[in-house]
Amino acid sequence: MKKHFIAIGALAVSLGIQAQTSAASDHASHHSAEASAASPQAAVPLTAGEVRRIDLAQTKVTLRHGPIVNLDMPAMTMVFQVADAQLLNNLSVGDKVRFAVEKQQGVFMVTALEKASE
Repeated sequence: MKKHFIAIGALAVSLGIQAQTSAASDHASHHSAEASAASPQAAVPLTAGEVRRIDLAQTKVTLRHGPIVNLDMPAMTMVFQVADAQLLNNLSVGDKVRFAVEKQQGVFMVTALEKASE
């Protein structure tokens, strides 16, 4: 009977150690993800698009665009919030553009926008 208690105790201790090791491992992985999120990211790739509508009052632009690789988004037409209203200066409906978009606090935000070279 004493051997059974010792075996059960040893098993409990080994499971406890394994759980702590696993938790420590998971905890460390969260820090590396946070650290990489806080560190400068690689440049967001530019996506080709065409201006369909400009809303200066709301700082929004409607773009028909190709696939947005960094967001795993297929080609479509959609409205984007623009980070800086000055990005909309000198743009007209029909202009071919290249733009960068990121998801910020649940909003797709255009962070760079330039006319495409012809």
